[in-house]
Formats: sequence, C-alpha cells, structure tokens
Amino acid sequence: MIAANNVTLRIGKKALFEDVNIKFTEGNCYGLIGANGAGKSTFLKILSGQLETTKGDITITPGQRLSFLQQDHFKYDAYPVLDTVIMGNQRLYDIMKEKEAIYAKEDFTDEDGIRASELEGEFAEMNGWEAESDAATLLNGLGIETDLHYAQMADLNGSQKVKVLLAQALFGNPDILLLDEPTNHLDLDAIEWLEEFLINFDNTVIVVSHDRYFLNKVCTHIADIDYGKIQLYAGNYDFWYESSQLLIKQMKEANRKKEEKIKELQEFISRFSANASKSKQATSRKRALEKIQLDEIRPSSRKYPYIDFRPNREIGNEVLMVEGLSKTIDGVKILDNISFTLGREDKVAFVGSNERAKTVLFQILMGEMEPDEGNYKWGVTTSQSYFPKDNTKEFDNDLTIADWLTGYSEIKDATYVRGFLGRMLFPGEDGVKKVRVLSGGEKVRCLLSKMMISGANVLIFDEPTNHLDMESITALNNGMIKFPGVILFASHDHQIVQTTANRIMEILPNGAMIDKITTYDEYLANDEMARKRTIYTMTEVDN
Repeated sequence: MIAANNVTLRIGKKALFEDVNIKFTEGNCYGLIGANGAGKSTFLKILSGQLETTKGDITITPGQRLSFLQQDHFKYDAYPVLDTVIMGNQRLYDIMKEKEAIYAKEDFTDEDGIRASELEGEFAEMNGWEAESDAATLLNGLGIETDLHYAQMADLNGSQKVKVLLAQALFGNPDILLLDEPTNHLDLDAIEWLEEFLINFDNTVIVVSHDRYFLNKVCTHIADIDYGKIQLYAGNYDFWYESSQLLIKQMKEANRKKEEKIKELQEFISRFSANASKSKQATSRKRALEKIQLDEIRPSSRKYPYIDFRPNREIGNEVLMVEGLSKTIDGVKILDNISFTLGREDKVAFVGSNERAKTVLFQILMGEMEPDEGNYKWGVTTSQSYFPKDNTKEFDNDLTIADWLTGYSEIKDATYVRGFLGRMLFPGEDGVKKVRVLSGGEKVRCLLSKMMISGANVLIFDEPTNHLDMESITALNNGMIKFPGVILFASHDHQIVQTTANRIMEILPNGAMIDKITTYDEYLANDEMARKRTIYTMTEVDN
C-alpha cells in the first residue's frame, strides 16, 4: 500500500496539488489521468520520492519495495543490458557485485568466507539464481532479442533502451510499480505483452498513459487529477468517462430543478409579500428560498480541440496503385516487392514491428524518397496531406504560428487562418508565437491544423499521437472516423487502429507485406490462431 496524506505542492505561488489524500492498495491497477500540465508525472515523482512535497507526506507499507520507470535513457549507457534490468532490484544487484568482488580476490580470508556465506543466503532468499533468466524473459517478452542481452546499453537505439528500462521497472516482482507512459515507443506486440503482464500482476500499479485502450485493458481504478485534486473512480477509463459525464449531467439537472423552484418562490414572494392574509406564507417561502443552495459545477481543466478534416473535392474510384516497390537502405532490405491498390473507401492501418518500413513507404508515396524498384501512381482526383513522424524540418524557421499556417492556406485571410488555430486550442495571442519554440504537443496540433486547412482527400499519418494528450487523441480519433476520404496511417494507439481502419497491412521484418480487409481486432485474433496452429504443428512433429 502507498498513500498520499494531505499532500500539497507549490511551484512559486501556484499550488499544483492542494491537500491531496488518496490510498493505492494491493491488487489494483490505477490509471492516473488529467489534462496536460495537471501534474500526472509530477505526482508519480512525489510518490517515488524523487520530489519533495511542500506539505504532507507519502507513506508506504513497511518492507515493501517500490519500482518506477526511469525516464533518463542514457543513465545506464556504461552497463550491459542484463545488468541494467537486474538493477531494478538494487539490493539484489549489489549482492551480486559484492559476491563477484569477494570471489575474485586472490587472498581470500576467513572474513571473506563468512561474508560470502551471508551474501549467498540473502541471494538465495531473493531468488538470485533465477535473476538472469527472469530478466531475459522480460526482455524477450518486450521484443529485445537474446543476442542483445549482453550488449552495452550505449549500443542500443532509443526504442530498445525504452524497452530495457521498462523491463528494469518490472523486474523482481516489486510491491509497488509506478509507470509513466510505459507504452511510448513500444510496438503493438510489446504493448500487448505488457497488457497481459499487468493484468496478471498481483501487486499495486499506478500508471500514466494516453493510450485509452491500454487503460481500459489493465486498470481497475482511475485517479483523475483536476484543479489540484485527485478523485478516485472504480472501473476502467471508459467507466470513468461515463461516470464523470453522468455526474455532471445529474448536477446540472438538479441545479435546473432548484432554479425552477427559486423562480417559483421569488414570484410568490413578489406577489404576496405586501398581502396581509398571505404574509406568513410569503415569510415561510423566504426561509425556504434562503436554504436552497445551487451545486457548484466547476468546469474541467480539460480542453478538447475540434478536429474536422473536410476534403475540397470528392475522391474518384482510382486512388493509388503501387506495383513492386522495393527499397534497400545501408544494405538492409526495407521494402521487398510491395504491391497494392487502394479504393475510395479504404482506411488502411500499417502495423507490425517494422517501424522503419512504414516511414520509408510513406516517404516514397509522398515523393520524399525514390524506390530502388517499382512504381506508384496517384489517381487524378486525389490530393494528399502528410503527417511525418519526424517534423523537425517543418518548424526549423522563425515564422509565427499564424504566418506558418497561412503559408499552407489557399485563402490568405488572417481571420480564416486563425479560425483553424482556434479550433486547435491556439488562442489569438498564441498566433504570434514562433513555431521554433513550440512544445511537442503544440507542433503536432499545428500539423493537424495544416492537414485540416489543406482540404486534401487523402490523409497519411505516421504516428500522429506522439506528444498528444488524451483529449487531443480522442478528438483526432473522432476526426479520422468521420473523414469521408482515404487514410493511410501507422499508430501505436490500439483504439485508433481498431475504430478507424477497415484494412490492415503488415510490413514484415523481411520487407514483404500481408494485406487483409478486416478490422484490427479480427486481424490480431486470426494472427493468434495462426501462431497457435504453428506451435501445435511443431509439437506434433516433435512427438
């Protein structure tokens, strides 16, 4: 159990949290949610002891071990991968290293022998002999191949480091597990593995995530941060959303009835207060009026952008024809003889672990890269708008937001352009902010504004939810569902893939592709059945 007791945190004059009291108990998984800037990551740092409170304290059941997901991806560059994972249980790792140092001594003394015996006993109690195999199991589950387990952390790429640090947090069955955006940079297979791990995890989990499907899958409770307070709800994310909306609706309805009663009493008092025969009744109603209190309905700090992609022209039957596309980069086959034809109603999700292949394919289709072999042809009625995974070049200039977006608009009227910015939560004064200094989330919202103002009838998204808060992801999801044109997209957000796509294309590690007209959940179910059939057949052969 871990609890916050009257926790207040002030940053300057602003109170980020005010007298927060909340208890997180064993066997539950808590989703910590709130608008950007509400303090989700800050609260996890308070719980983990990385940040001191202004007032109040954090209590943990004596003897329990807390583990959290490290955010510094370079902290362990000097260590091997397996060692980094085992460091998730620091005491166990320290014992291992002290044992190694003792046994490496040339002049092994009696005192060394006694100390080694003590360490061996504690090591066995902590299941130390299984440490390396347990660490390897976690790494394999997250997609880190065995040949990388003894590599240096410095030799891994960013995505691989994230997975190793996640394995570190999960290692050794911690009593309390704090995870800040654990699905960031994970492929869908790794996310699915993590979901199953957390569902079967018996201790306390507190997780911050913008992935609604993930929160629905793993959470037993939702802890909602709004205006410096934390309200606890039983159930997953969808249940929280329905409950919170129902509560607001009920409070508004109760206030409406109270307002009607107030009006009725005021009218009676106004009509009969001067009437001697009804003065007692008027006085009685005055007392009743004084007792009526309207519920304070404070608006949420959450803000939802308005995302609506409207094509300027209807798309024709011929959309895109791709024939035999192949691409090799640095000696690695990225795309191998890719062919497909798109129809006017296709919304295609590109899935699978081959992240680079998706980006390369999109860059080829947008004319940013030439294929080694093959060709493609867009239909004459099509117009395309592209959301790149790496948007660095887009904002490497000194333009203001308003001027930047005006450059992509056929209509140069300032009011027209600012209308699109307003929908994406950029008020008038933000229009003069330089694009170079925008945050990651602000840059994404700018790119979505650009796609809306383009009027394109084909949209291409390469991981558009990175850096977005949950409200913006929800708005984007709704905009993609409503869009009447064609979409090609890659996303790690399960809910976006499931609710948007009617066609799934998986680019395999060897560059080949599987193309199915189906929903994502159906694709996963069939893929799981295929894997089980393969395992069953291999077992038969072995027998």
